[in-house]
Amino acid sequence: MRTSKPTYLLMTALVATATISLGLIGCTAADPLSEQYQQGSERSGTSDGRIVEIPIDERGAAVSFSGTTEYGDPVSSDDYAGEVYVVNFWYAACGPCIIEAPMLEEVWLSYQDEGVGFLGVNIYDQPATAVAFAEENGITYPSIIDVNDGRVKQAFAGVTPIQATPTTLVLDRQGRVAARIIGQLESASILDTLVADALVETP
Repeated sequence: MRTSKPTYLLMTALVATATISLGLIGCTAADPLSEQYQQGSERSGTSDGRIVEIPIDERGAAVSFSGTTEYGDPVSSDDYAGEVYVVNFWYAACGPCIIEAPMLEEVWLSYQDEGVGFLGVNIYDQPATAVAFAEENGITYPSIIDVNDGRVKQAFAGVTPIQATPTTLVLDRQGRVAARIIGQLESASILDTLVADALVETP
């Protein structure tokens, strides 16, 4: 059956719009671990639907995880007990991950003397690729290699949406998610503010 020109143009425009919209958030669409959150409303404190600060009395349970970094070192949530820390989900071929990498490093360097931890969670790559990425982009904090079993991503997805890669989380001193950024970090100042807010909270 022949499609009329106006109908064809409309269908083409709709497909293009959908493609662009999906590309704005990050490298990946929602995965099965976080689909349960898709229909829920965002918590209080959202500025644009992607950046959310979670009020203290609305935070979920502390996140417990363990894994191995790209350098073969064991790491777990216990290593960050009593600290504010940042967790960033990423992988080397993700364009937005590459763009935001220097911003994450900037905030890490500005807060490391204040006891703020930084940890990447690489969801796709093997250690050699993650090490090469760190060297090429000047990243000095470690990343867990989570591609083989996905346990770390699953641990976080159990308490907060992880709908795209990259996703960046700020955890409070109790190990609870205090803020999240879904998709690419737009500026270092955004993450700086979220970390600063978590630091001034009363333990």
